[in-house]
Amino acid sequence: MRTHLRFLTTLLLAVSLADAPAPTVTPQGSGTTQRLQAVSPVTDQVVWVSGTGGTYIRTTDGGDHWRPGVVPGAESLEFRDVAAMDSMRAWLLAAGPGPASRIYRTTDGGANWTQQFMNTDSAAFYDCFAFWDATHGIAVSDGVHGHFPILVTDDGGDHWTLRPMNQRPAADSGEGAFAASGTCIITGEGGRAWIGTGASPVGGGRVVATTDFGKTWTSQQTPVQHGTTTTGIGSLAYRDATHGFAGGGDINPRAPQTIRVARTDDGGKTWKQVASPGFPGGIYGLAVVPGTEGLVAVGPGGADYSPDGRTVWITLDSASYWSVGFANAHAGWMVGPKGRIGKIEIR
Repeated sequence: MRTHLRFLTTLLLAVSLADAPAPTVTPQGSGTTQRLQAVSPVTDQVVWVSGTGGTYIRTTDGGDHWRPGVVPGAESLEFRDVAAMDSMRAWLLAAGPGPASRIYRTTDGGANWTQQFMNTDSAAFYDCFAFWDATHGIAVSDGVHGHFPILVTDDGGDHWTLRPMNQRPAADSGEGAFAASGTCIITGEGGRAWIGTGASPVGGGRVVATTDFGKTWTSQQTPVQHGTTTTGIGSLAYRDATHGFAGGGDINPRAPQTIRVARTDDGGKTWKQVASPGFPGGIYGLAVVPGTEGLVAVGPGGADYSPDGRTVWITLDSASYWSVGFANAHAGWMVGPKGRIGKIEIR
C-alpha cells in the first residue's frame, strides 16, 4: 500500500509540474553571426557572451540591445568561456591547442583588452575557467601526462600560476573536459570548485572537486554516459555545496544516448540518474534557476526546462543552443550557433 501511495503521489506531482506554465523564450538580436558558446549574466540587465572569431557581445539593458566586438589580434581564436563581474569587468578564455589557449581581461566594458595568459605547453588545451570573486580564479586543461593542468590567480589574472604536479588531479588516458559551454568547471563558496570530465576511452564521467581553491582534489564517478572519446560530462550546475547536477552524454549527434543527467544531494558523495530532457543529442549546457528547484538544459538538439530537476522536462525551443545562464529566478539567456540568443523569462 505504501509503495502504491508513493507511486500515486509521484505521478500526481509529475502531472502537476507538467501542467505548470512553461517559461517564455524571446529571440534577441546579437549583432553577430558567429557561434556563441558561453554566457555570463551579472544582473537581469548586464550580460556578457563569448564566441568564435574572437567575438564577445555585451548588453546593459537586459538584451534589448547587444553590442558585439572582436578582441584585436584574437580574430582566429574561439572564446569558449566568459566570466563577468559587472558591466565593465570581464574575462575571456580562448580554448585551443598550445598558444591558442589564452585569457584576456577588460576593465572598461570591452574598449580595451589585456592578454593575461598564453599557453606554452603544446600538449595542453584549456577548456574553461571560473572565478570565486574579482581576484581569485581557476582554469583547467585537458589531461597532460596523466594529470589535469590547473591554473589559478589571486590578483584578478595579472598572474596565472600553474599548480605544481602534486596539486593537479589525476587524469585517465585521453581524459579531458568538453569546451562546449564554459561550464566544465564551476566554483562555489569557501574555495569549492568542480570539474566535469569526459573524452576518455577508459574513463571520464567523473566530477573532480576541491574545497581549498585547487590545492587538493577528490573524485567521484557519476552514471552519466562515458567511456569513449565522445562521451562524458559536458556541463555542471550546482545550486549550493550540497545539491548539484551533471549533464552530458555523447557529443556525436548520431550516436545513441543513454544517461544524460545525474544529480547529487549529498555534496557529491553519491550521484544518481534523473530524467533526461526530451531534445535529441548530448547536453552541452546546464543551469539551475536561482532560488527554485528549476533546471535548464541545452544542446545542439534544443532546450528544455525542468521545474523540479528530477522527473519532468518541458520543451523551451527546438533550435540549437550551446550554453545557458541565469541572472536570477526570472531572467536567463541561452546562446548558440549563428549568433543565436534567446532570453528566458520565468513568471
